[in-house]
Amino acid sequence: MAAAARAAALVLAGSAAPTSVDLRIPAEQGLRRVELHAASLLDGGDKALAISICDPGAGLDLTRGLEIWVLVSLRSPGEGLQIHAGEGVGRLEQDGSLCISGFARELLELNLSDLLPVLGGLDVEVVFPRGRELALRTSNSAFGVVEGLALIGTQAEVQTSASPDQLQLARERLRELTDQNGFAGRLTLVIGENGLDLAEQLGLSDQQPLLKSGNWIGPLLVAAAESGVRQLLVLGYHGKLIKLAGGIFHTHHHLADARLEVLAALAVQQGLDLESIRAMLQTASMEQAWCWLQAHDLEQAMGLWMAVAEAVEGRSEAYLKRYGCTGMRIGAALFNRDRQLRWAGPEGLLMLRHCGVQLHPLAADSGQGPSLR
Repeated sequence: MAAAARAAALVLAGSAAPTSVDLRIPAEQGLRRVELHAASLLDGGDKALAISICDPGAGLDLTRGLEIWVLVSLRSPGEGLQIHAGEGVGRLEQDGSLCISGFARELLELNLSDLLPVLGGLDVEVVFPRGRELALRTSNSAFGVVEGLALIGTQAEVQTSASPDQLQLARERLRELTDQNGFAGRLTLVIGENGLDLAEQLGLSDQQPLLKSGNWIGPLLVAAAESGVRQLLVLGYHGKLIKLAGGIFHTHHHLADARLEVLAALAVQQGLDLESIRAMLQTASMEQAWCWLQAHDLEQAMGLWMAVAEAVEGRSEAYLKRYGCTGMRIGAALFNRDRQLRWAGPEGLLMLRHCGVQLHPLAADSGQGPSLR
């Protein structure tokens, strides 16, 4: 994205269309060269369009090969830089504003700032031609990002949760936490930034250390047991943790999905009728399946998701035993798209109670925050 933006701005300033650009990366020495697909003036020279191809690095990512179009046009001098969401770029459902990370914004500003004195103000519109389609394969909508993919960074700079490097960083952080004086053997493993934010809102960070995990959940379970953790509370989005209930312990979507299939299998165990199970399998997401069942039979819906949480605990303990780890209890706690803590397994309920946290009441679908005792 930043490469295409800089290329378009250079063309607008009178340069020949580049085949690559050198980017400055925040907190990084030197420049990083990024190849361009195309760049050209438009509308008689008042606008410029550049296209780059997403390369997320060594990690697995559905954006690999995604075309990124950036349209740059002039604004009045002194109006600075304005960034807009074009087709396929995510917006925040709450207010319709562009969903962009602080890193991505800083990256654009850093690589366009030297051209602003020459060009004056700039409008930058980012387009992901396949963004809307690809967003359907993510959990973006569960966290209020609609219409496309969020702008989070460039190339391998994005911290991919599927990367082995991220697993190593998490292991190092785990050792730091468990080596601290006064560590009591209790830890909360949170899945992703949304899990971390919710854990802090709930006050879990005041009760026991928090460790953020990406998709390498299985190896971190083993590492936690080997590091002296005795009670591990796993907190995550229901659409992510249900994979553990199916025995999938690396949760990146490129490796395995099967979320609706796992839900259907557990629904069979819970005695749901075949028509209901078929209806859930025909939905487009975990959230839609939950909403459908909740509307048709609230009691069955709550029972099924409690069974999912219990299955997460059971399959996680079985995973540990496979690697000879038997001294750690695992509790599971799941939140929904509104970041409401809604379900927990038997062990998870005990661990939440120890931390003074209770599940969100069912009536809170109105959008209230999480409940504390």
